[in-house]
Amino acid sequence: MEPSSAETIARVLTEALPYIQKFSGKTIVIKYGGNAMVDENLKSSFARDMVLLKHVGINPIIVHGGGPQIGETLKKFGKQTKFVEGMRVTDSETMDVVEMVLGGLVNKEIVQLINNHGGKAIGITGKDGGLLYAKRMKITRHSPELDAPEIIDLGHVGEVTGVNPALLNLLKDEQFIPVIAPIGTGEEGESLNINADFVAGKIATVLGAEKLILLTNTPGVKKDDKLLTGLKHAEIKKLIENKIITDGMLPKVNCAWDAISSGVNTAHIIDGRVQHAVLLELFTDQGVGTLLSS
Repeated sequence: MEPSSAETIARVLTEALPYIQKFSGKTIVIKYGGNAMVDENLKSSFARDMVLLKHVGINPIIVHGGGPQIGETLKKFGKQTKFVEGMRVTDSETMDVVEMVLGGLVNKEIVQLINNHGGKAIGITGKDGGLLYAKRMKITRHSPELDAPEIIDLGHVGEVTGVNPALLNLLKDEQFIPVIAPIGTGEEGESLNINADFVAGKIATVLGAEKLILLTNTPGVKKDDKLLTGLKHAEIKKLIENKIITDGMLPKVNCAWDAISSGVNTAHIIDGRVQHAVLLELFTDQGVGTLLSS
């Protein structure tokens, strides 16, 4: 006999209870991006989930991307975009657009959605309160036709050199949900655009977060088309050596492992195309992605 919907709901709530008890009072850093930021239903369900986490005593911190939105805005302005190894070369004009889109349009939409569902969200960039310090990123590219490696300056693209958690701790104590645009302050006071995955990882490390969760447009790490639900360091290393973890998944796995190596308890790479993916990963036995642990 099939269980009734009421029985199913009761079973799910019972399954969730020990996880809620375990994670209450803990900090979870979530990188929010991909389809979850584009699809209206997914955006709304994500906002509701963040409010629920806060109400059961968990402290969510959201770091968001916004690449597609930046690309669309640049196109409207007639600005051409050049990418090197997947990273946007960002001159000062492009940086103005990045800051406007990430720190304004995208950030405030997420804040409003959370507030609409009864939460208390505050939108900030990494420049606020001296949260993120960064240096300009340069790529070294080796080419057979060149005698020496080519060093490519990406402009206003940065990598994190320091995190000051004072503002985040203040917001947590006041029961706010921080929503962070990944823009940091460079060594000369300039604005730098930083990869949101790595910002989330660094913040999780400095705060000693219980979990780092990276939302993606894939089910997680797969081998032979089968989802790998749990991975340890030795397994990760072997998958990279055997070219099973490659392309866009490789930097996400490296980011997750760096966080774990620096004290974050676990990291999760999950499918943001699934409604309530964060809740399913946190509060059910099965989850919806790949769990990485030490």
